[in-house]
Order: sequence, then C-alpha cells, then structure tokens
Amino acid sequence: MQTQNRFLDDLARVTSGAMGVAAGVRGEVEARVREQLERVLAQMDLVPREEFEVVKAMAAKARSEQEVLSERLAQLEALLAEKEMTSGSVRQKSASSAKKAKQKAKPGAKSTQKPASKPTASGDGAVTSESE
Repeated sequence: MQTQNRFLDDLARVTSGAMGVAAGVRGEVEARVREQLERVLAQMDLVPREEFEVVKAMAAKARSEQEVLSERLAQLEALLAEKEMTSGSVRQKSASSAKKAKQKAKPGAKSTQKPASKPTASGDGAVTSESE
C-alpha cells in the first residue's frame, strides 16, 4: 500500500506544482495585459475624469443661460411686436387722415403752409432754424 500512497503523494506534488505554475502564469499574463492596456490608453489621449466633469458643468451652465436668454428674447420680440402694432395703427390713422385732406383740397391749388423748419446747431454752439 505504500506504493499507492507514494503514487498519490507524487501526484499531489505534481498537481501542487502545476497550480503554482498556473498562478505564476496568470500573474504574468495579467501584468502584460495591464501594460498593453495602459500603453493603448496613453496613445488615445483621453481626458481625466476631473476635467470631464468641469467641462460638463460648464456646458450645463451655458445651456441654462442660453435658455434664459431665449426666453428674454421672446419677451422682447413680443413687446416690440406690440409696440409696432400700436404705432402702426397710429400711422395708419395719420396716413388715412392725410389722404382724406388731400382729396378735399382742390387739384392744382398750392399749399399756403411754409415748410417746417428744424433746429440745427452751428459750430459756435448757437441753435438756428433751417428749412428742409
């Protein structure tokens, strides 16, 4: 029976040695793969996580500012449209009044009004009136 024990003992030693070699090979393969991966990542010129987070925050801030400015622009456009409508109706009324006045005037008759004068500043600071 000792031969069987000796055989089993030798088999256990060989198996243990193989497991040790396998563990060594595993460590060596992991080290090689890690080196290769680090080399590839270094060539890819990747951004560190901290820089990425900073740029991400800047983009979010810019997006929110852009939304605020868009809303402000829409408000200003609405206000401008409203003012144009009110001043446009005043202009229309003035234009229609002027047309009616011209229609009532005799054709060929000259106007008795003098042209309007507008004040202008001369070089010495004095304000004079000048006809258009």
